[in-house]
Amino acid sequence: MPKYSLNPGTLMDETRNEPRGRRILHISLAVLLAAGFVILYFWIYTSVLKWDLPRTAMLKREAAAWEARIEVLDSRLQLYERTLSGIEQRDDEVYRSIYGLGAIPDEVKHAGLGGVNRYAAFDALGGHSSLGWSVRRLDDLTKRAYIQSKALDEVGQLAREAGDMIACVPSVPPLLPDASKVHLSSGFGLREDPVYGGGEHHGGQDFATATGTPVYATGDGVVVSASFQFSGYGNEVVIDHGFGYQTRYAHLHTIIINEGMKVKRGEQIGTVGATGKVTGAHLHYEVIYQGNRVNPMNFMDFNMPLDEYRAMIDKRREDSPVGKRSSTTELLRRRRNGNG
Repeated sequence: MPKYSLNPGTLMDETRNEPRGRRILHISLAVLLAAGFVILYFWIYTSVLKWDLPRTAMLKREAAAWEARIEVLDSRLQLYERTLSGIEQRDDEVYRSIYGLGAIPDEVKHAGLGGVNRYAAFDALGGHSSLGWSVRRLDDLTKRAYIQSKALDEVGQLAREAGDMIACVPSVPPLLPDASKVHLSSGFGLREDPVYGGGEHHGGQDFATATGTPVYATGDGVVVSASFQFSGYGNEVVIDHGFGYQTRYAHLHTIIINEGMKVKRGEQIGTVGATGKVTGAHLHYEVIYQGNRVNPMNFMDFNMPLDEYRAMIDKRREDSPVGKRSSTTELLRRRRNGNG
């Protein structure tokens, strides 16, 4: 577009042609000046005044809102963790202990969930991602709650079978408690080895009596061993009573039951003898709980009335044809269930 200027001599407007290069230079300078003002504006806005851009401010507000939600979630997760820990502690120390069940190992409770890496997306956010930690805590609580529910189901089932437990836990002497015929010799604990001398821990209770004296099961169970042991026990019977309990009857003269056979409390399993490492005829009797030998005298009253003990024996003798049915299947089931 042509430009006009006033000629002083003629007092007329005359056309003035501006060089093309100068026009381009002026336009370029105008653009650069405008860009400089924009840059200066953003620099003052963000660096000097420390203000956020509208989009950044909106994102920060949204992030703050999510952080607040995550903090609320974390506080609730912390409460749930304390509650679940209390349930786990009561289960391990009270419920499972009552029924002879072992505590659930921590590595089982806190085992991770299988499969691919569930937290890859959160790991990409960095090691300090609060959302990633919250998701991990939630997964851990979910796994622990599931395991605890199964554990309480197991305890509940045993509670329904409490009558079976009463019959199974060894609670009577292993032979007729006649003080005139049976002598309580070596007890549980430290003693001098009767054969080799020197101190040793005696893991059971010895009953000195005549060879051939009947020996009876002290609780309902399944025979897991009926054999000769070269380790010193001689002819030995081991009965698994379930609920974490086993009993051992050693140095027997005869064994009249077989492995895998069900037996009832008061049912005869053999006779007193002097097999194995002994100095005379006696019964060595052990109570084993959760794999550890405990004092057998804590599970019996050796002063119980003889008539009461004889009545129990007579009752079992009447039931003998049923009580001695072979139960290898029952033995295998108990071993699979971890009661052995």
